[in-house]
Amino acid sequence: MTSILTKTSEMNNYNVEEIRKDFPIFKQKIYGKPLTFLDSGASAQKPQQVLDVIQKIYAEEYANIHRGVYYLSQVATQKYEDARAKVQTFINAKSAHEIIFVRGATEAINLVAQSWGRKYLGNGDEIILSQMEHHSNIVPWQMVRDEKDIVIKVAPIDDKANFLFDEFEKLLSEKVKLVAITHISNSLGTITPLKKIIEAAHKVGAKVLVDGCQAVPHMRVDMQDLDADFYVFSGHKLYGPTGVGILYAKEELLNAMPPYQGGGDMIRSVTFEKTTYNDLPHKFEAGTPHIVGGIALGAAIDYVENLGFHHIGQHEDDILCYAREKIREVKGLRLISQADHMAGIISFTMDLAHPHDIGTILDQEGIAIRTGHHCAQPVMDFFDIPSTARLSLGLYNTKQDIDRLIEGLHKVNRIFS
Repeated sequence: MTSILTKTSEMNNYNVEEIRKDFPIFKQKIYGKPLTFLDSGASAQKPQQVLDVIQKIYAEEYANIHRGVYYLSQVATQKYEDARAKVQTFINAKSAHEIIFVRGATEAINLVAQSWGRKYLGNGDEIILSQMEHHSNIVPWQMVRDEKDIVIKVAPIDDKANFLFDEFEKLLSEKVKLVAITHISNSLGTITPLKKIIEAAHKVGAKVLVDGCQAVPHMRVDMQDLDADFYVFSGHKLYGPTGVGILYAKEELLNAMPPYQGGGDMIRSVTFEKTTYNDLPHKFEAGTPHIVGGIALGAAIDYVENLGFHHIGQHEDDILCYAREKIREVKGLRLISQADHMAGIISFTMDLAHPHDIGTILDQEGIAIRTGHHCAQPVMDFFDIPSTARLSLGLYNTKQDIDRLIEGLHKVNRIFS
């Protein structure tokens, strides 16, 4: 099993116990037990540095943006646009105009589906998804399919959760107008061979949209290197607040797309007869945005950049390898996640207990994992299971967290044996 990074030198600059002190939530106990948080794939915890920014803005610097000539509005506007520039640098986009603030990755995908999809897709056109997609990268395309009579095809995986690139290539033709693909599966942790997928799709003239929600907290992403046409992610998985996310899209595509929503700030002029739209990125940002969320996302980016993705990735790789080794000691446990290239996620089932029972018993031990279908029911159908238990790692997890999890899983077996 190969993970995000190959192990290199010792991580002299990464002290996880000191890093955990940045996260106030770890000071508390759950049912008298230390909090063992293994659900960062659903939503990550927030460092004090991000919480301080949120508090400061609301307490000292809050005002609406882009519309006021007064001091507070100018300060808030500048910080919001500075955050946009941080995102641009973070993913190496060519221009800040290519960074659209949205409520989350779900809205970003719906924006592309309803704006680009409704304009450029038509009868008989094909879209390729993968077997591993989150519902938010399936349902919006089904809605376009039902309106535009397009065809959705599914790129398969194998029984170890590897993406089958050769089978994907067989689906490509000039009929394919879009490939909508996850970077890292939220239910399995599989890392797709994204650059190869994008290159192959572009050879037949298809655009590529990437769901990067699970990738950006764990690894460096570079739009100039990947050459993705659209790339989306959510702030709350990147140690920022909920309610804010990012759509990256190439500028020429955004210029050609109609607005997704109408309202304030996305216009240049309005009469009852005609409206002219604003320039990028504002054309796609109707109404008052999540101002504090955008600025706080910038603070979260500062935080992870300060730690360094090399160190974060190497640490998480170490914890993931340790977890995969230790979890095999649990009797009657079936690993669903067994891909050759993985990051930060392990999904499993147990012979004696339903995933919801596993989660409930672990909760009593102060251990937080996710159970269910993880908004990826086609994955569950593929493996012929109703749900899984899933642990997902963050930059603050330790081997002690994994040891507590294993102890909890042994307790599950004792209770149900």
